[in-house]
Formats: sequence, C-alpha cells, structure tokens
Amino acid sequence: MGTMCIDDRSNSGCRDAAHPGTRGSAGRGRVTLERNPISPAAPLGRPVKDIILTIITGYDAVTLREKVDLPAAAERLDDLGKLRSLSALNEKVTLLRLLDRLEEAFEIANQALRQARFTGDRQDFVLCRIRRAQVMQFQGKLEEAAAELTQCVLESETHEWNLTAAFARETRGKVHFEQDELEGALTDFTAAVFLREKAGASPDELESALIAVAVVESFIGERRTER
Repeated sequence: MGTMCIDDRSNSGCRDAAHPGTRGSAGRGRVTLERNPISPAAPLGRPVKDIILTIITGYDAVTLREKVDLPAAAERLDDLGKLRSLSALNEKVTLLRLLDRLEEAFEIANQALRQARFTGDRQDFVLCRIRRAQVMQFQGKLEEAAAELTQCVLESETHEWNLTAAFARETRGKVHFEQDELEGALTDFTAAVFLREKAGASPDELESALIAVAVVESFIGERRTER
C-alpha cells in the first residue's frame, strides 16, 4: 500500500492507495494524525492539510483520483461559509472540486488568483494556479491544464521552490496520466520524488509520488507484456 499527497507547500497530506499492481479501486481508510485527532467538521483555525486529510479517504489506483467522504466535504464547505481569506478560498477550491462542483470551483480559483496577485506573494500565486489547473483537469480541459502546469513547473523550479515544484510536477503527471501519456507521467512523478528528497521531505511526504511512480510503471509494464 502507498499514499498520495494533496496540494500544500508541505505536501504532507497523504492517503492510502490500492496496490499499484491491481487495476481496482483504492482501499478506504481514515488516518489518525498523531496529536491531532480527526474531526470532519474541524475548527476554522486548523491547518488546511489536516482538514483535507479527514475528507480524502483513498485514491483509485486506476485513475489516481481521490476517493472522498462527501458528507464531510460538504460539512466543511458549509463551515467555511462566506470567508474570503486566501486560505479559505484555496480550501473551497479543493472542496468544490472534490464535490464535483467544478464551475463553482473554477470561479473561486480565479478569485484566489486575484487575491494572491494582490498580496504579491509569487509562490502563493503559483500554488493557486496549480489548484486551478486541478479544476481544469477535472473539467476535462487537459491541454489547458498541462500548459498552465508547465508554466508553474518552470517558475517554481527557477526559484527553487522545491515542494511547490513537486506539487506542480505531480499534478501535471496526473494530467499526462489522463491523456494516456504514461512516459510523461512517469517523468513528472519521478521528478516529484527527486524534488521532495532535495527539500528534505519525510518518508510520508515522499510516498505520494512514489506510489504514483509505481502505478504508472505497472501500467507501462502491462502494455509491454501485451505487445
């Protein structure tokens, strides 16, 4: 079993995924964080990555998409209400995407981009672009998402924002995966592993990209066997 990560500068939100050699759905299971008990309706001050951990219950080993506790996601979205901080907007983008409310997610993603541009934090701006590209991916706008993510990869790697670059690479890898460009996906997932290692990431933070590598390698191996 392995884990996949969510969008965060620390990239520490991970979930169990099905064994890469099986073409079935991922196992479901809740993760209890040490000194941080799970609560689906977490207080607003709780780190976003910890909140999302309670909502994503697994990953599908065929699609690499999240398996979601939908009632918990809807409850958390209701908790956020009309909050308009950048942190709240970013969380709403993720929640709306997971709830398949993609038009709303795209609208909020654009709001977050405008706010990040106003604050002048370029890394926050890149992270917002990556989240918007995730929405594009779910909308089926794969070429647009890939182009957006390529710019994010270039900027984050130029500035040596290694964890942000890893997030961009892993996200673009998923887009390539959906485009059936397995070699490109493998390149990005492998790069995400390298960038996290370079940043001194923990084994848990590395595991998300490692399981993605294993999934893609298993599919490439199957294709070679079928030839």
